[in-house]
Amino acid sequence: MHQPQHCSDFDFQQGRWRVKHRRLKARLADCHDWEEFDGTCEQRPILGGNGNLEDNLLHLPASDYRAVALRSYDPASATWAIWWLDNRAPHSLEVPVIGRFENGVGTFYAEDLHEGRLVRLRFLWLGTDTETPRWEQALSTDGGQTWETNWVMDFERE
Repeated sequence: MHQPQHCSDFDFQQGRWRVKHRRLKARLADCHDWEEFDGTCEQRPILGGNGNLEDNLLHLPASDYRAVALRSYDPASATWAIWWLDNRAPHSLEVPVIGRFENGVGTFYAEDLHEGRLVRLRFLWLGTDTETPRWEQALSTDGGQTWETNWVMDFERE
């Protein structure tokens, strides 16, 4: 049986990282107060390179928690799906964001709920060709016309 070649989009993130987090204290509430905290993550390939697992430790001001990003590539649609699972809700995978990398930027979307309200969710991967990639999360209440970035993660190799 022929094994498909792996997708290299997330190869930039393999290994161990120190992470600087910036997160809005309240989402979609006209909040401009950010909290900052540290974390670590380690990413490794799975599924013969057509997926990966990112294991995170986040040092929030109130308490630490662990989480994983599970990613899977579909060669037929040339898209990735990304799920989030953390130990605060250990039996609940969040809705996957789906998207792809174009010109070095990864853009992923999902329809989701925030406090009972339908929102559009966006993940961006930026600077993937640098030593300091960045991930951003944003929400939109108007179908993607405007976005509120609510979480930023800056990565630096350990």
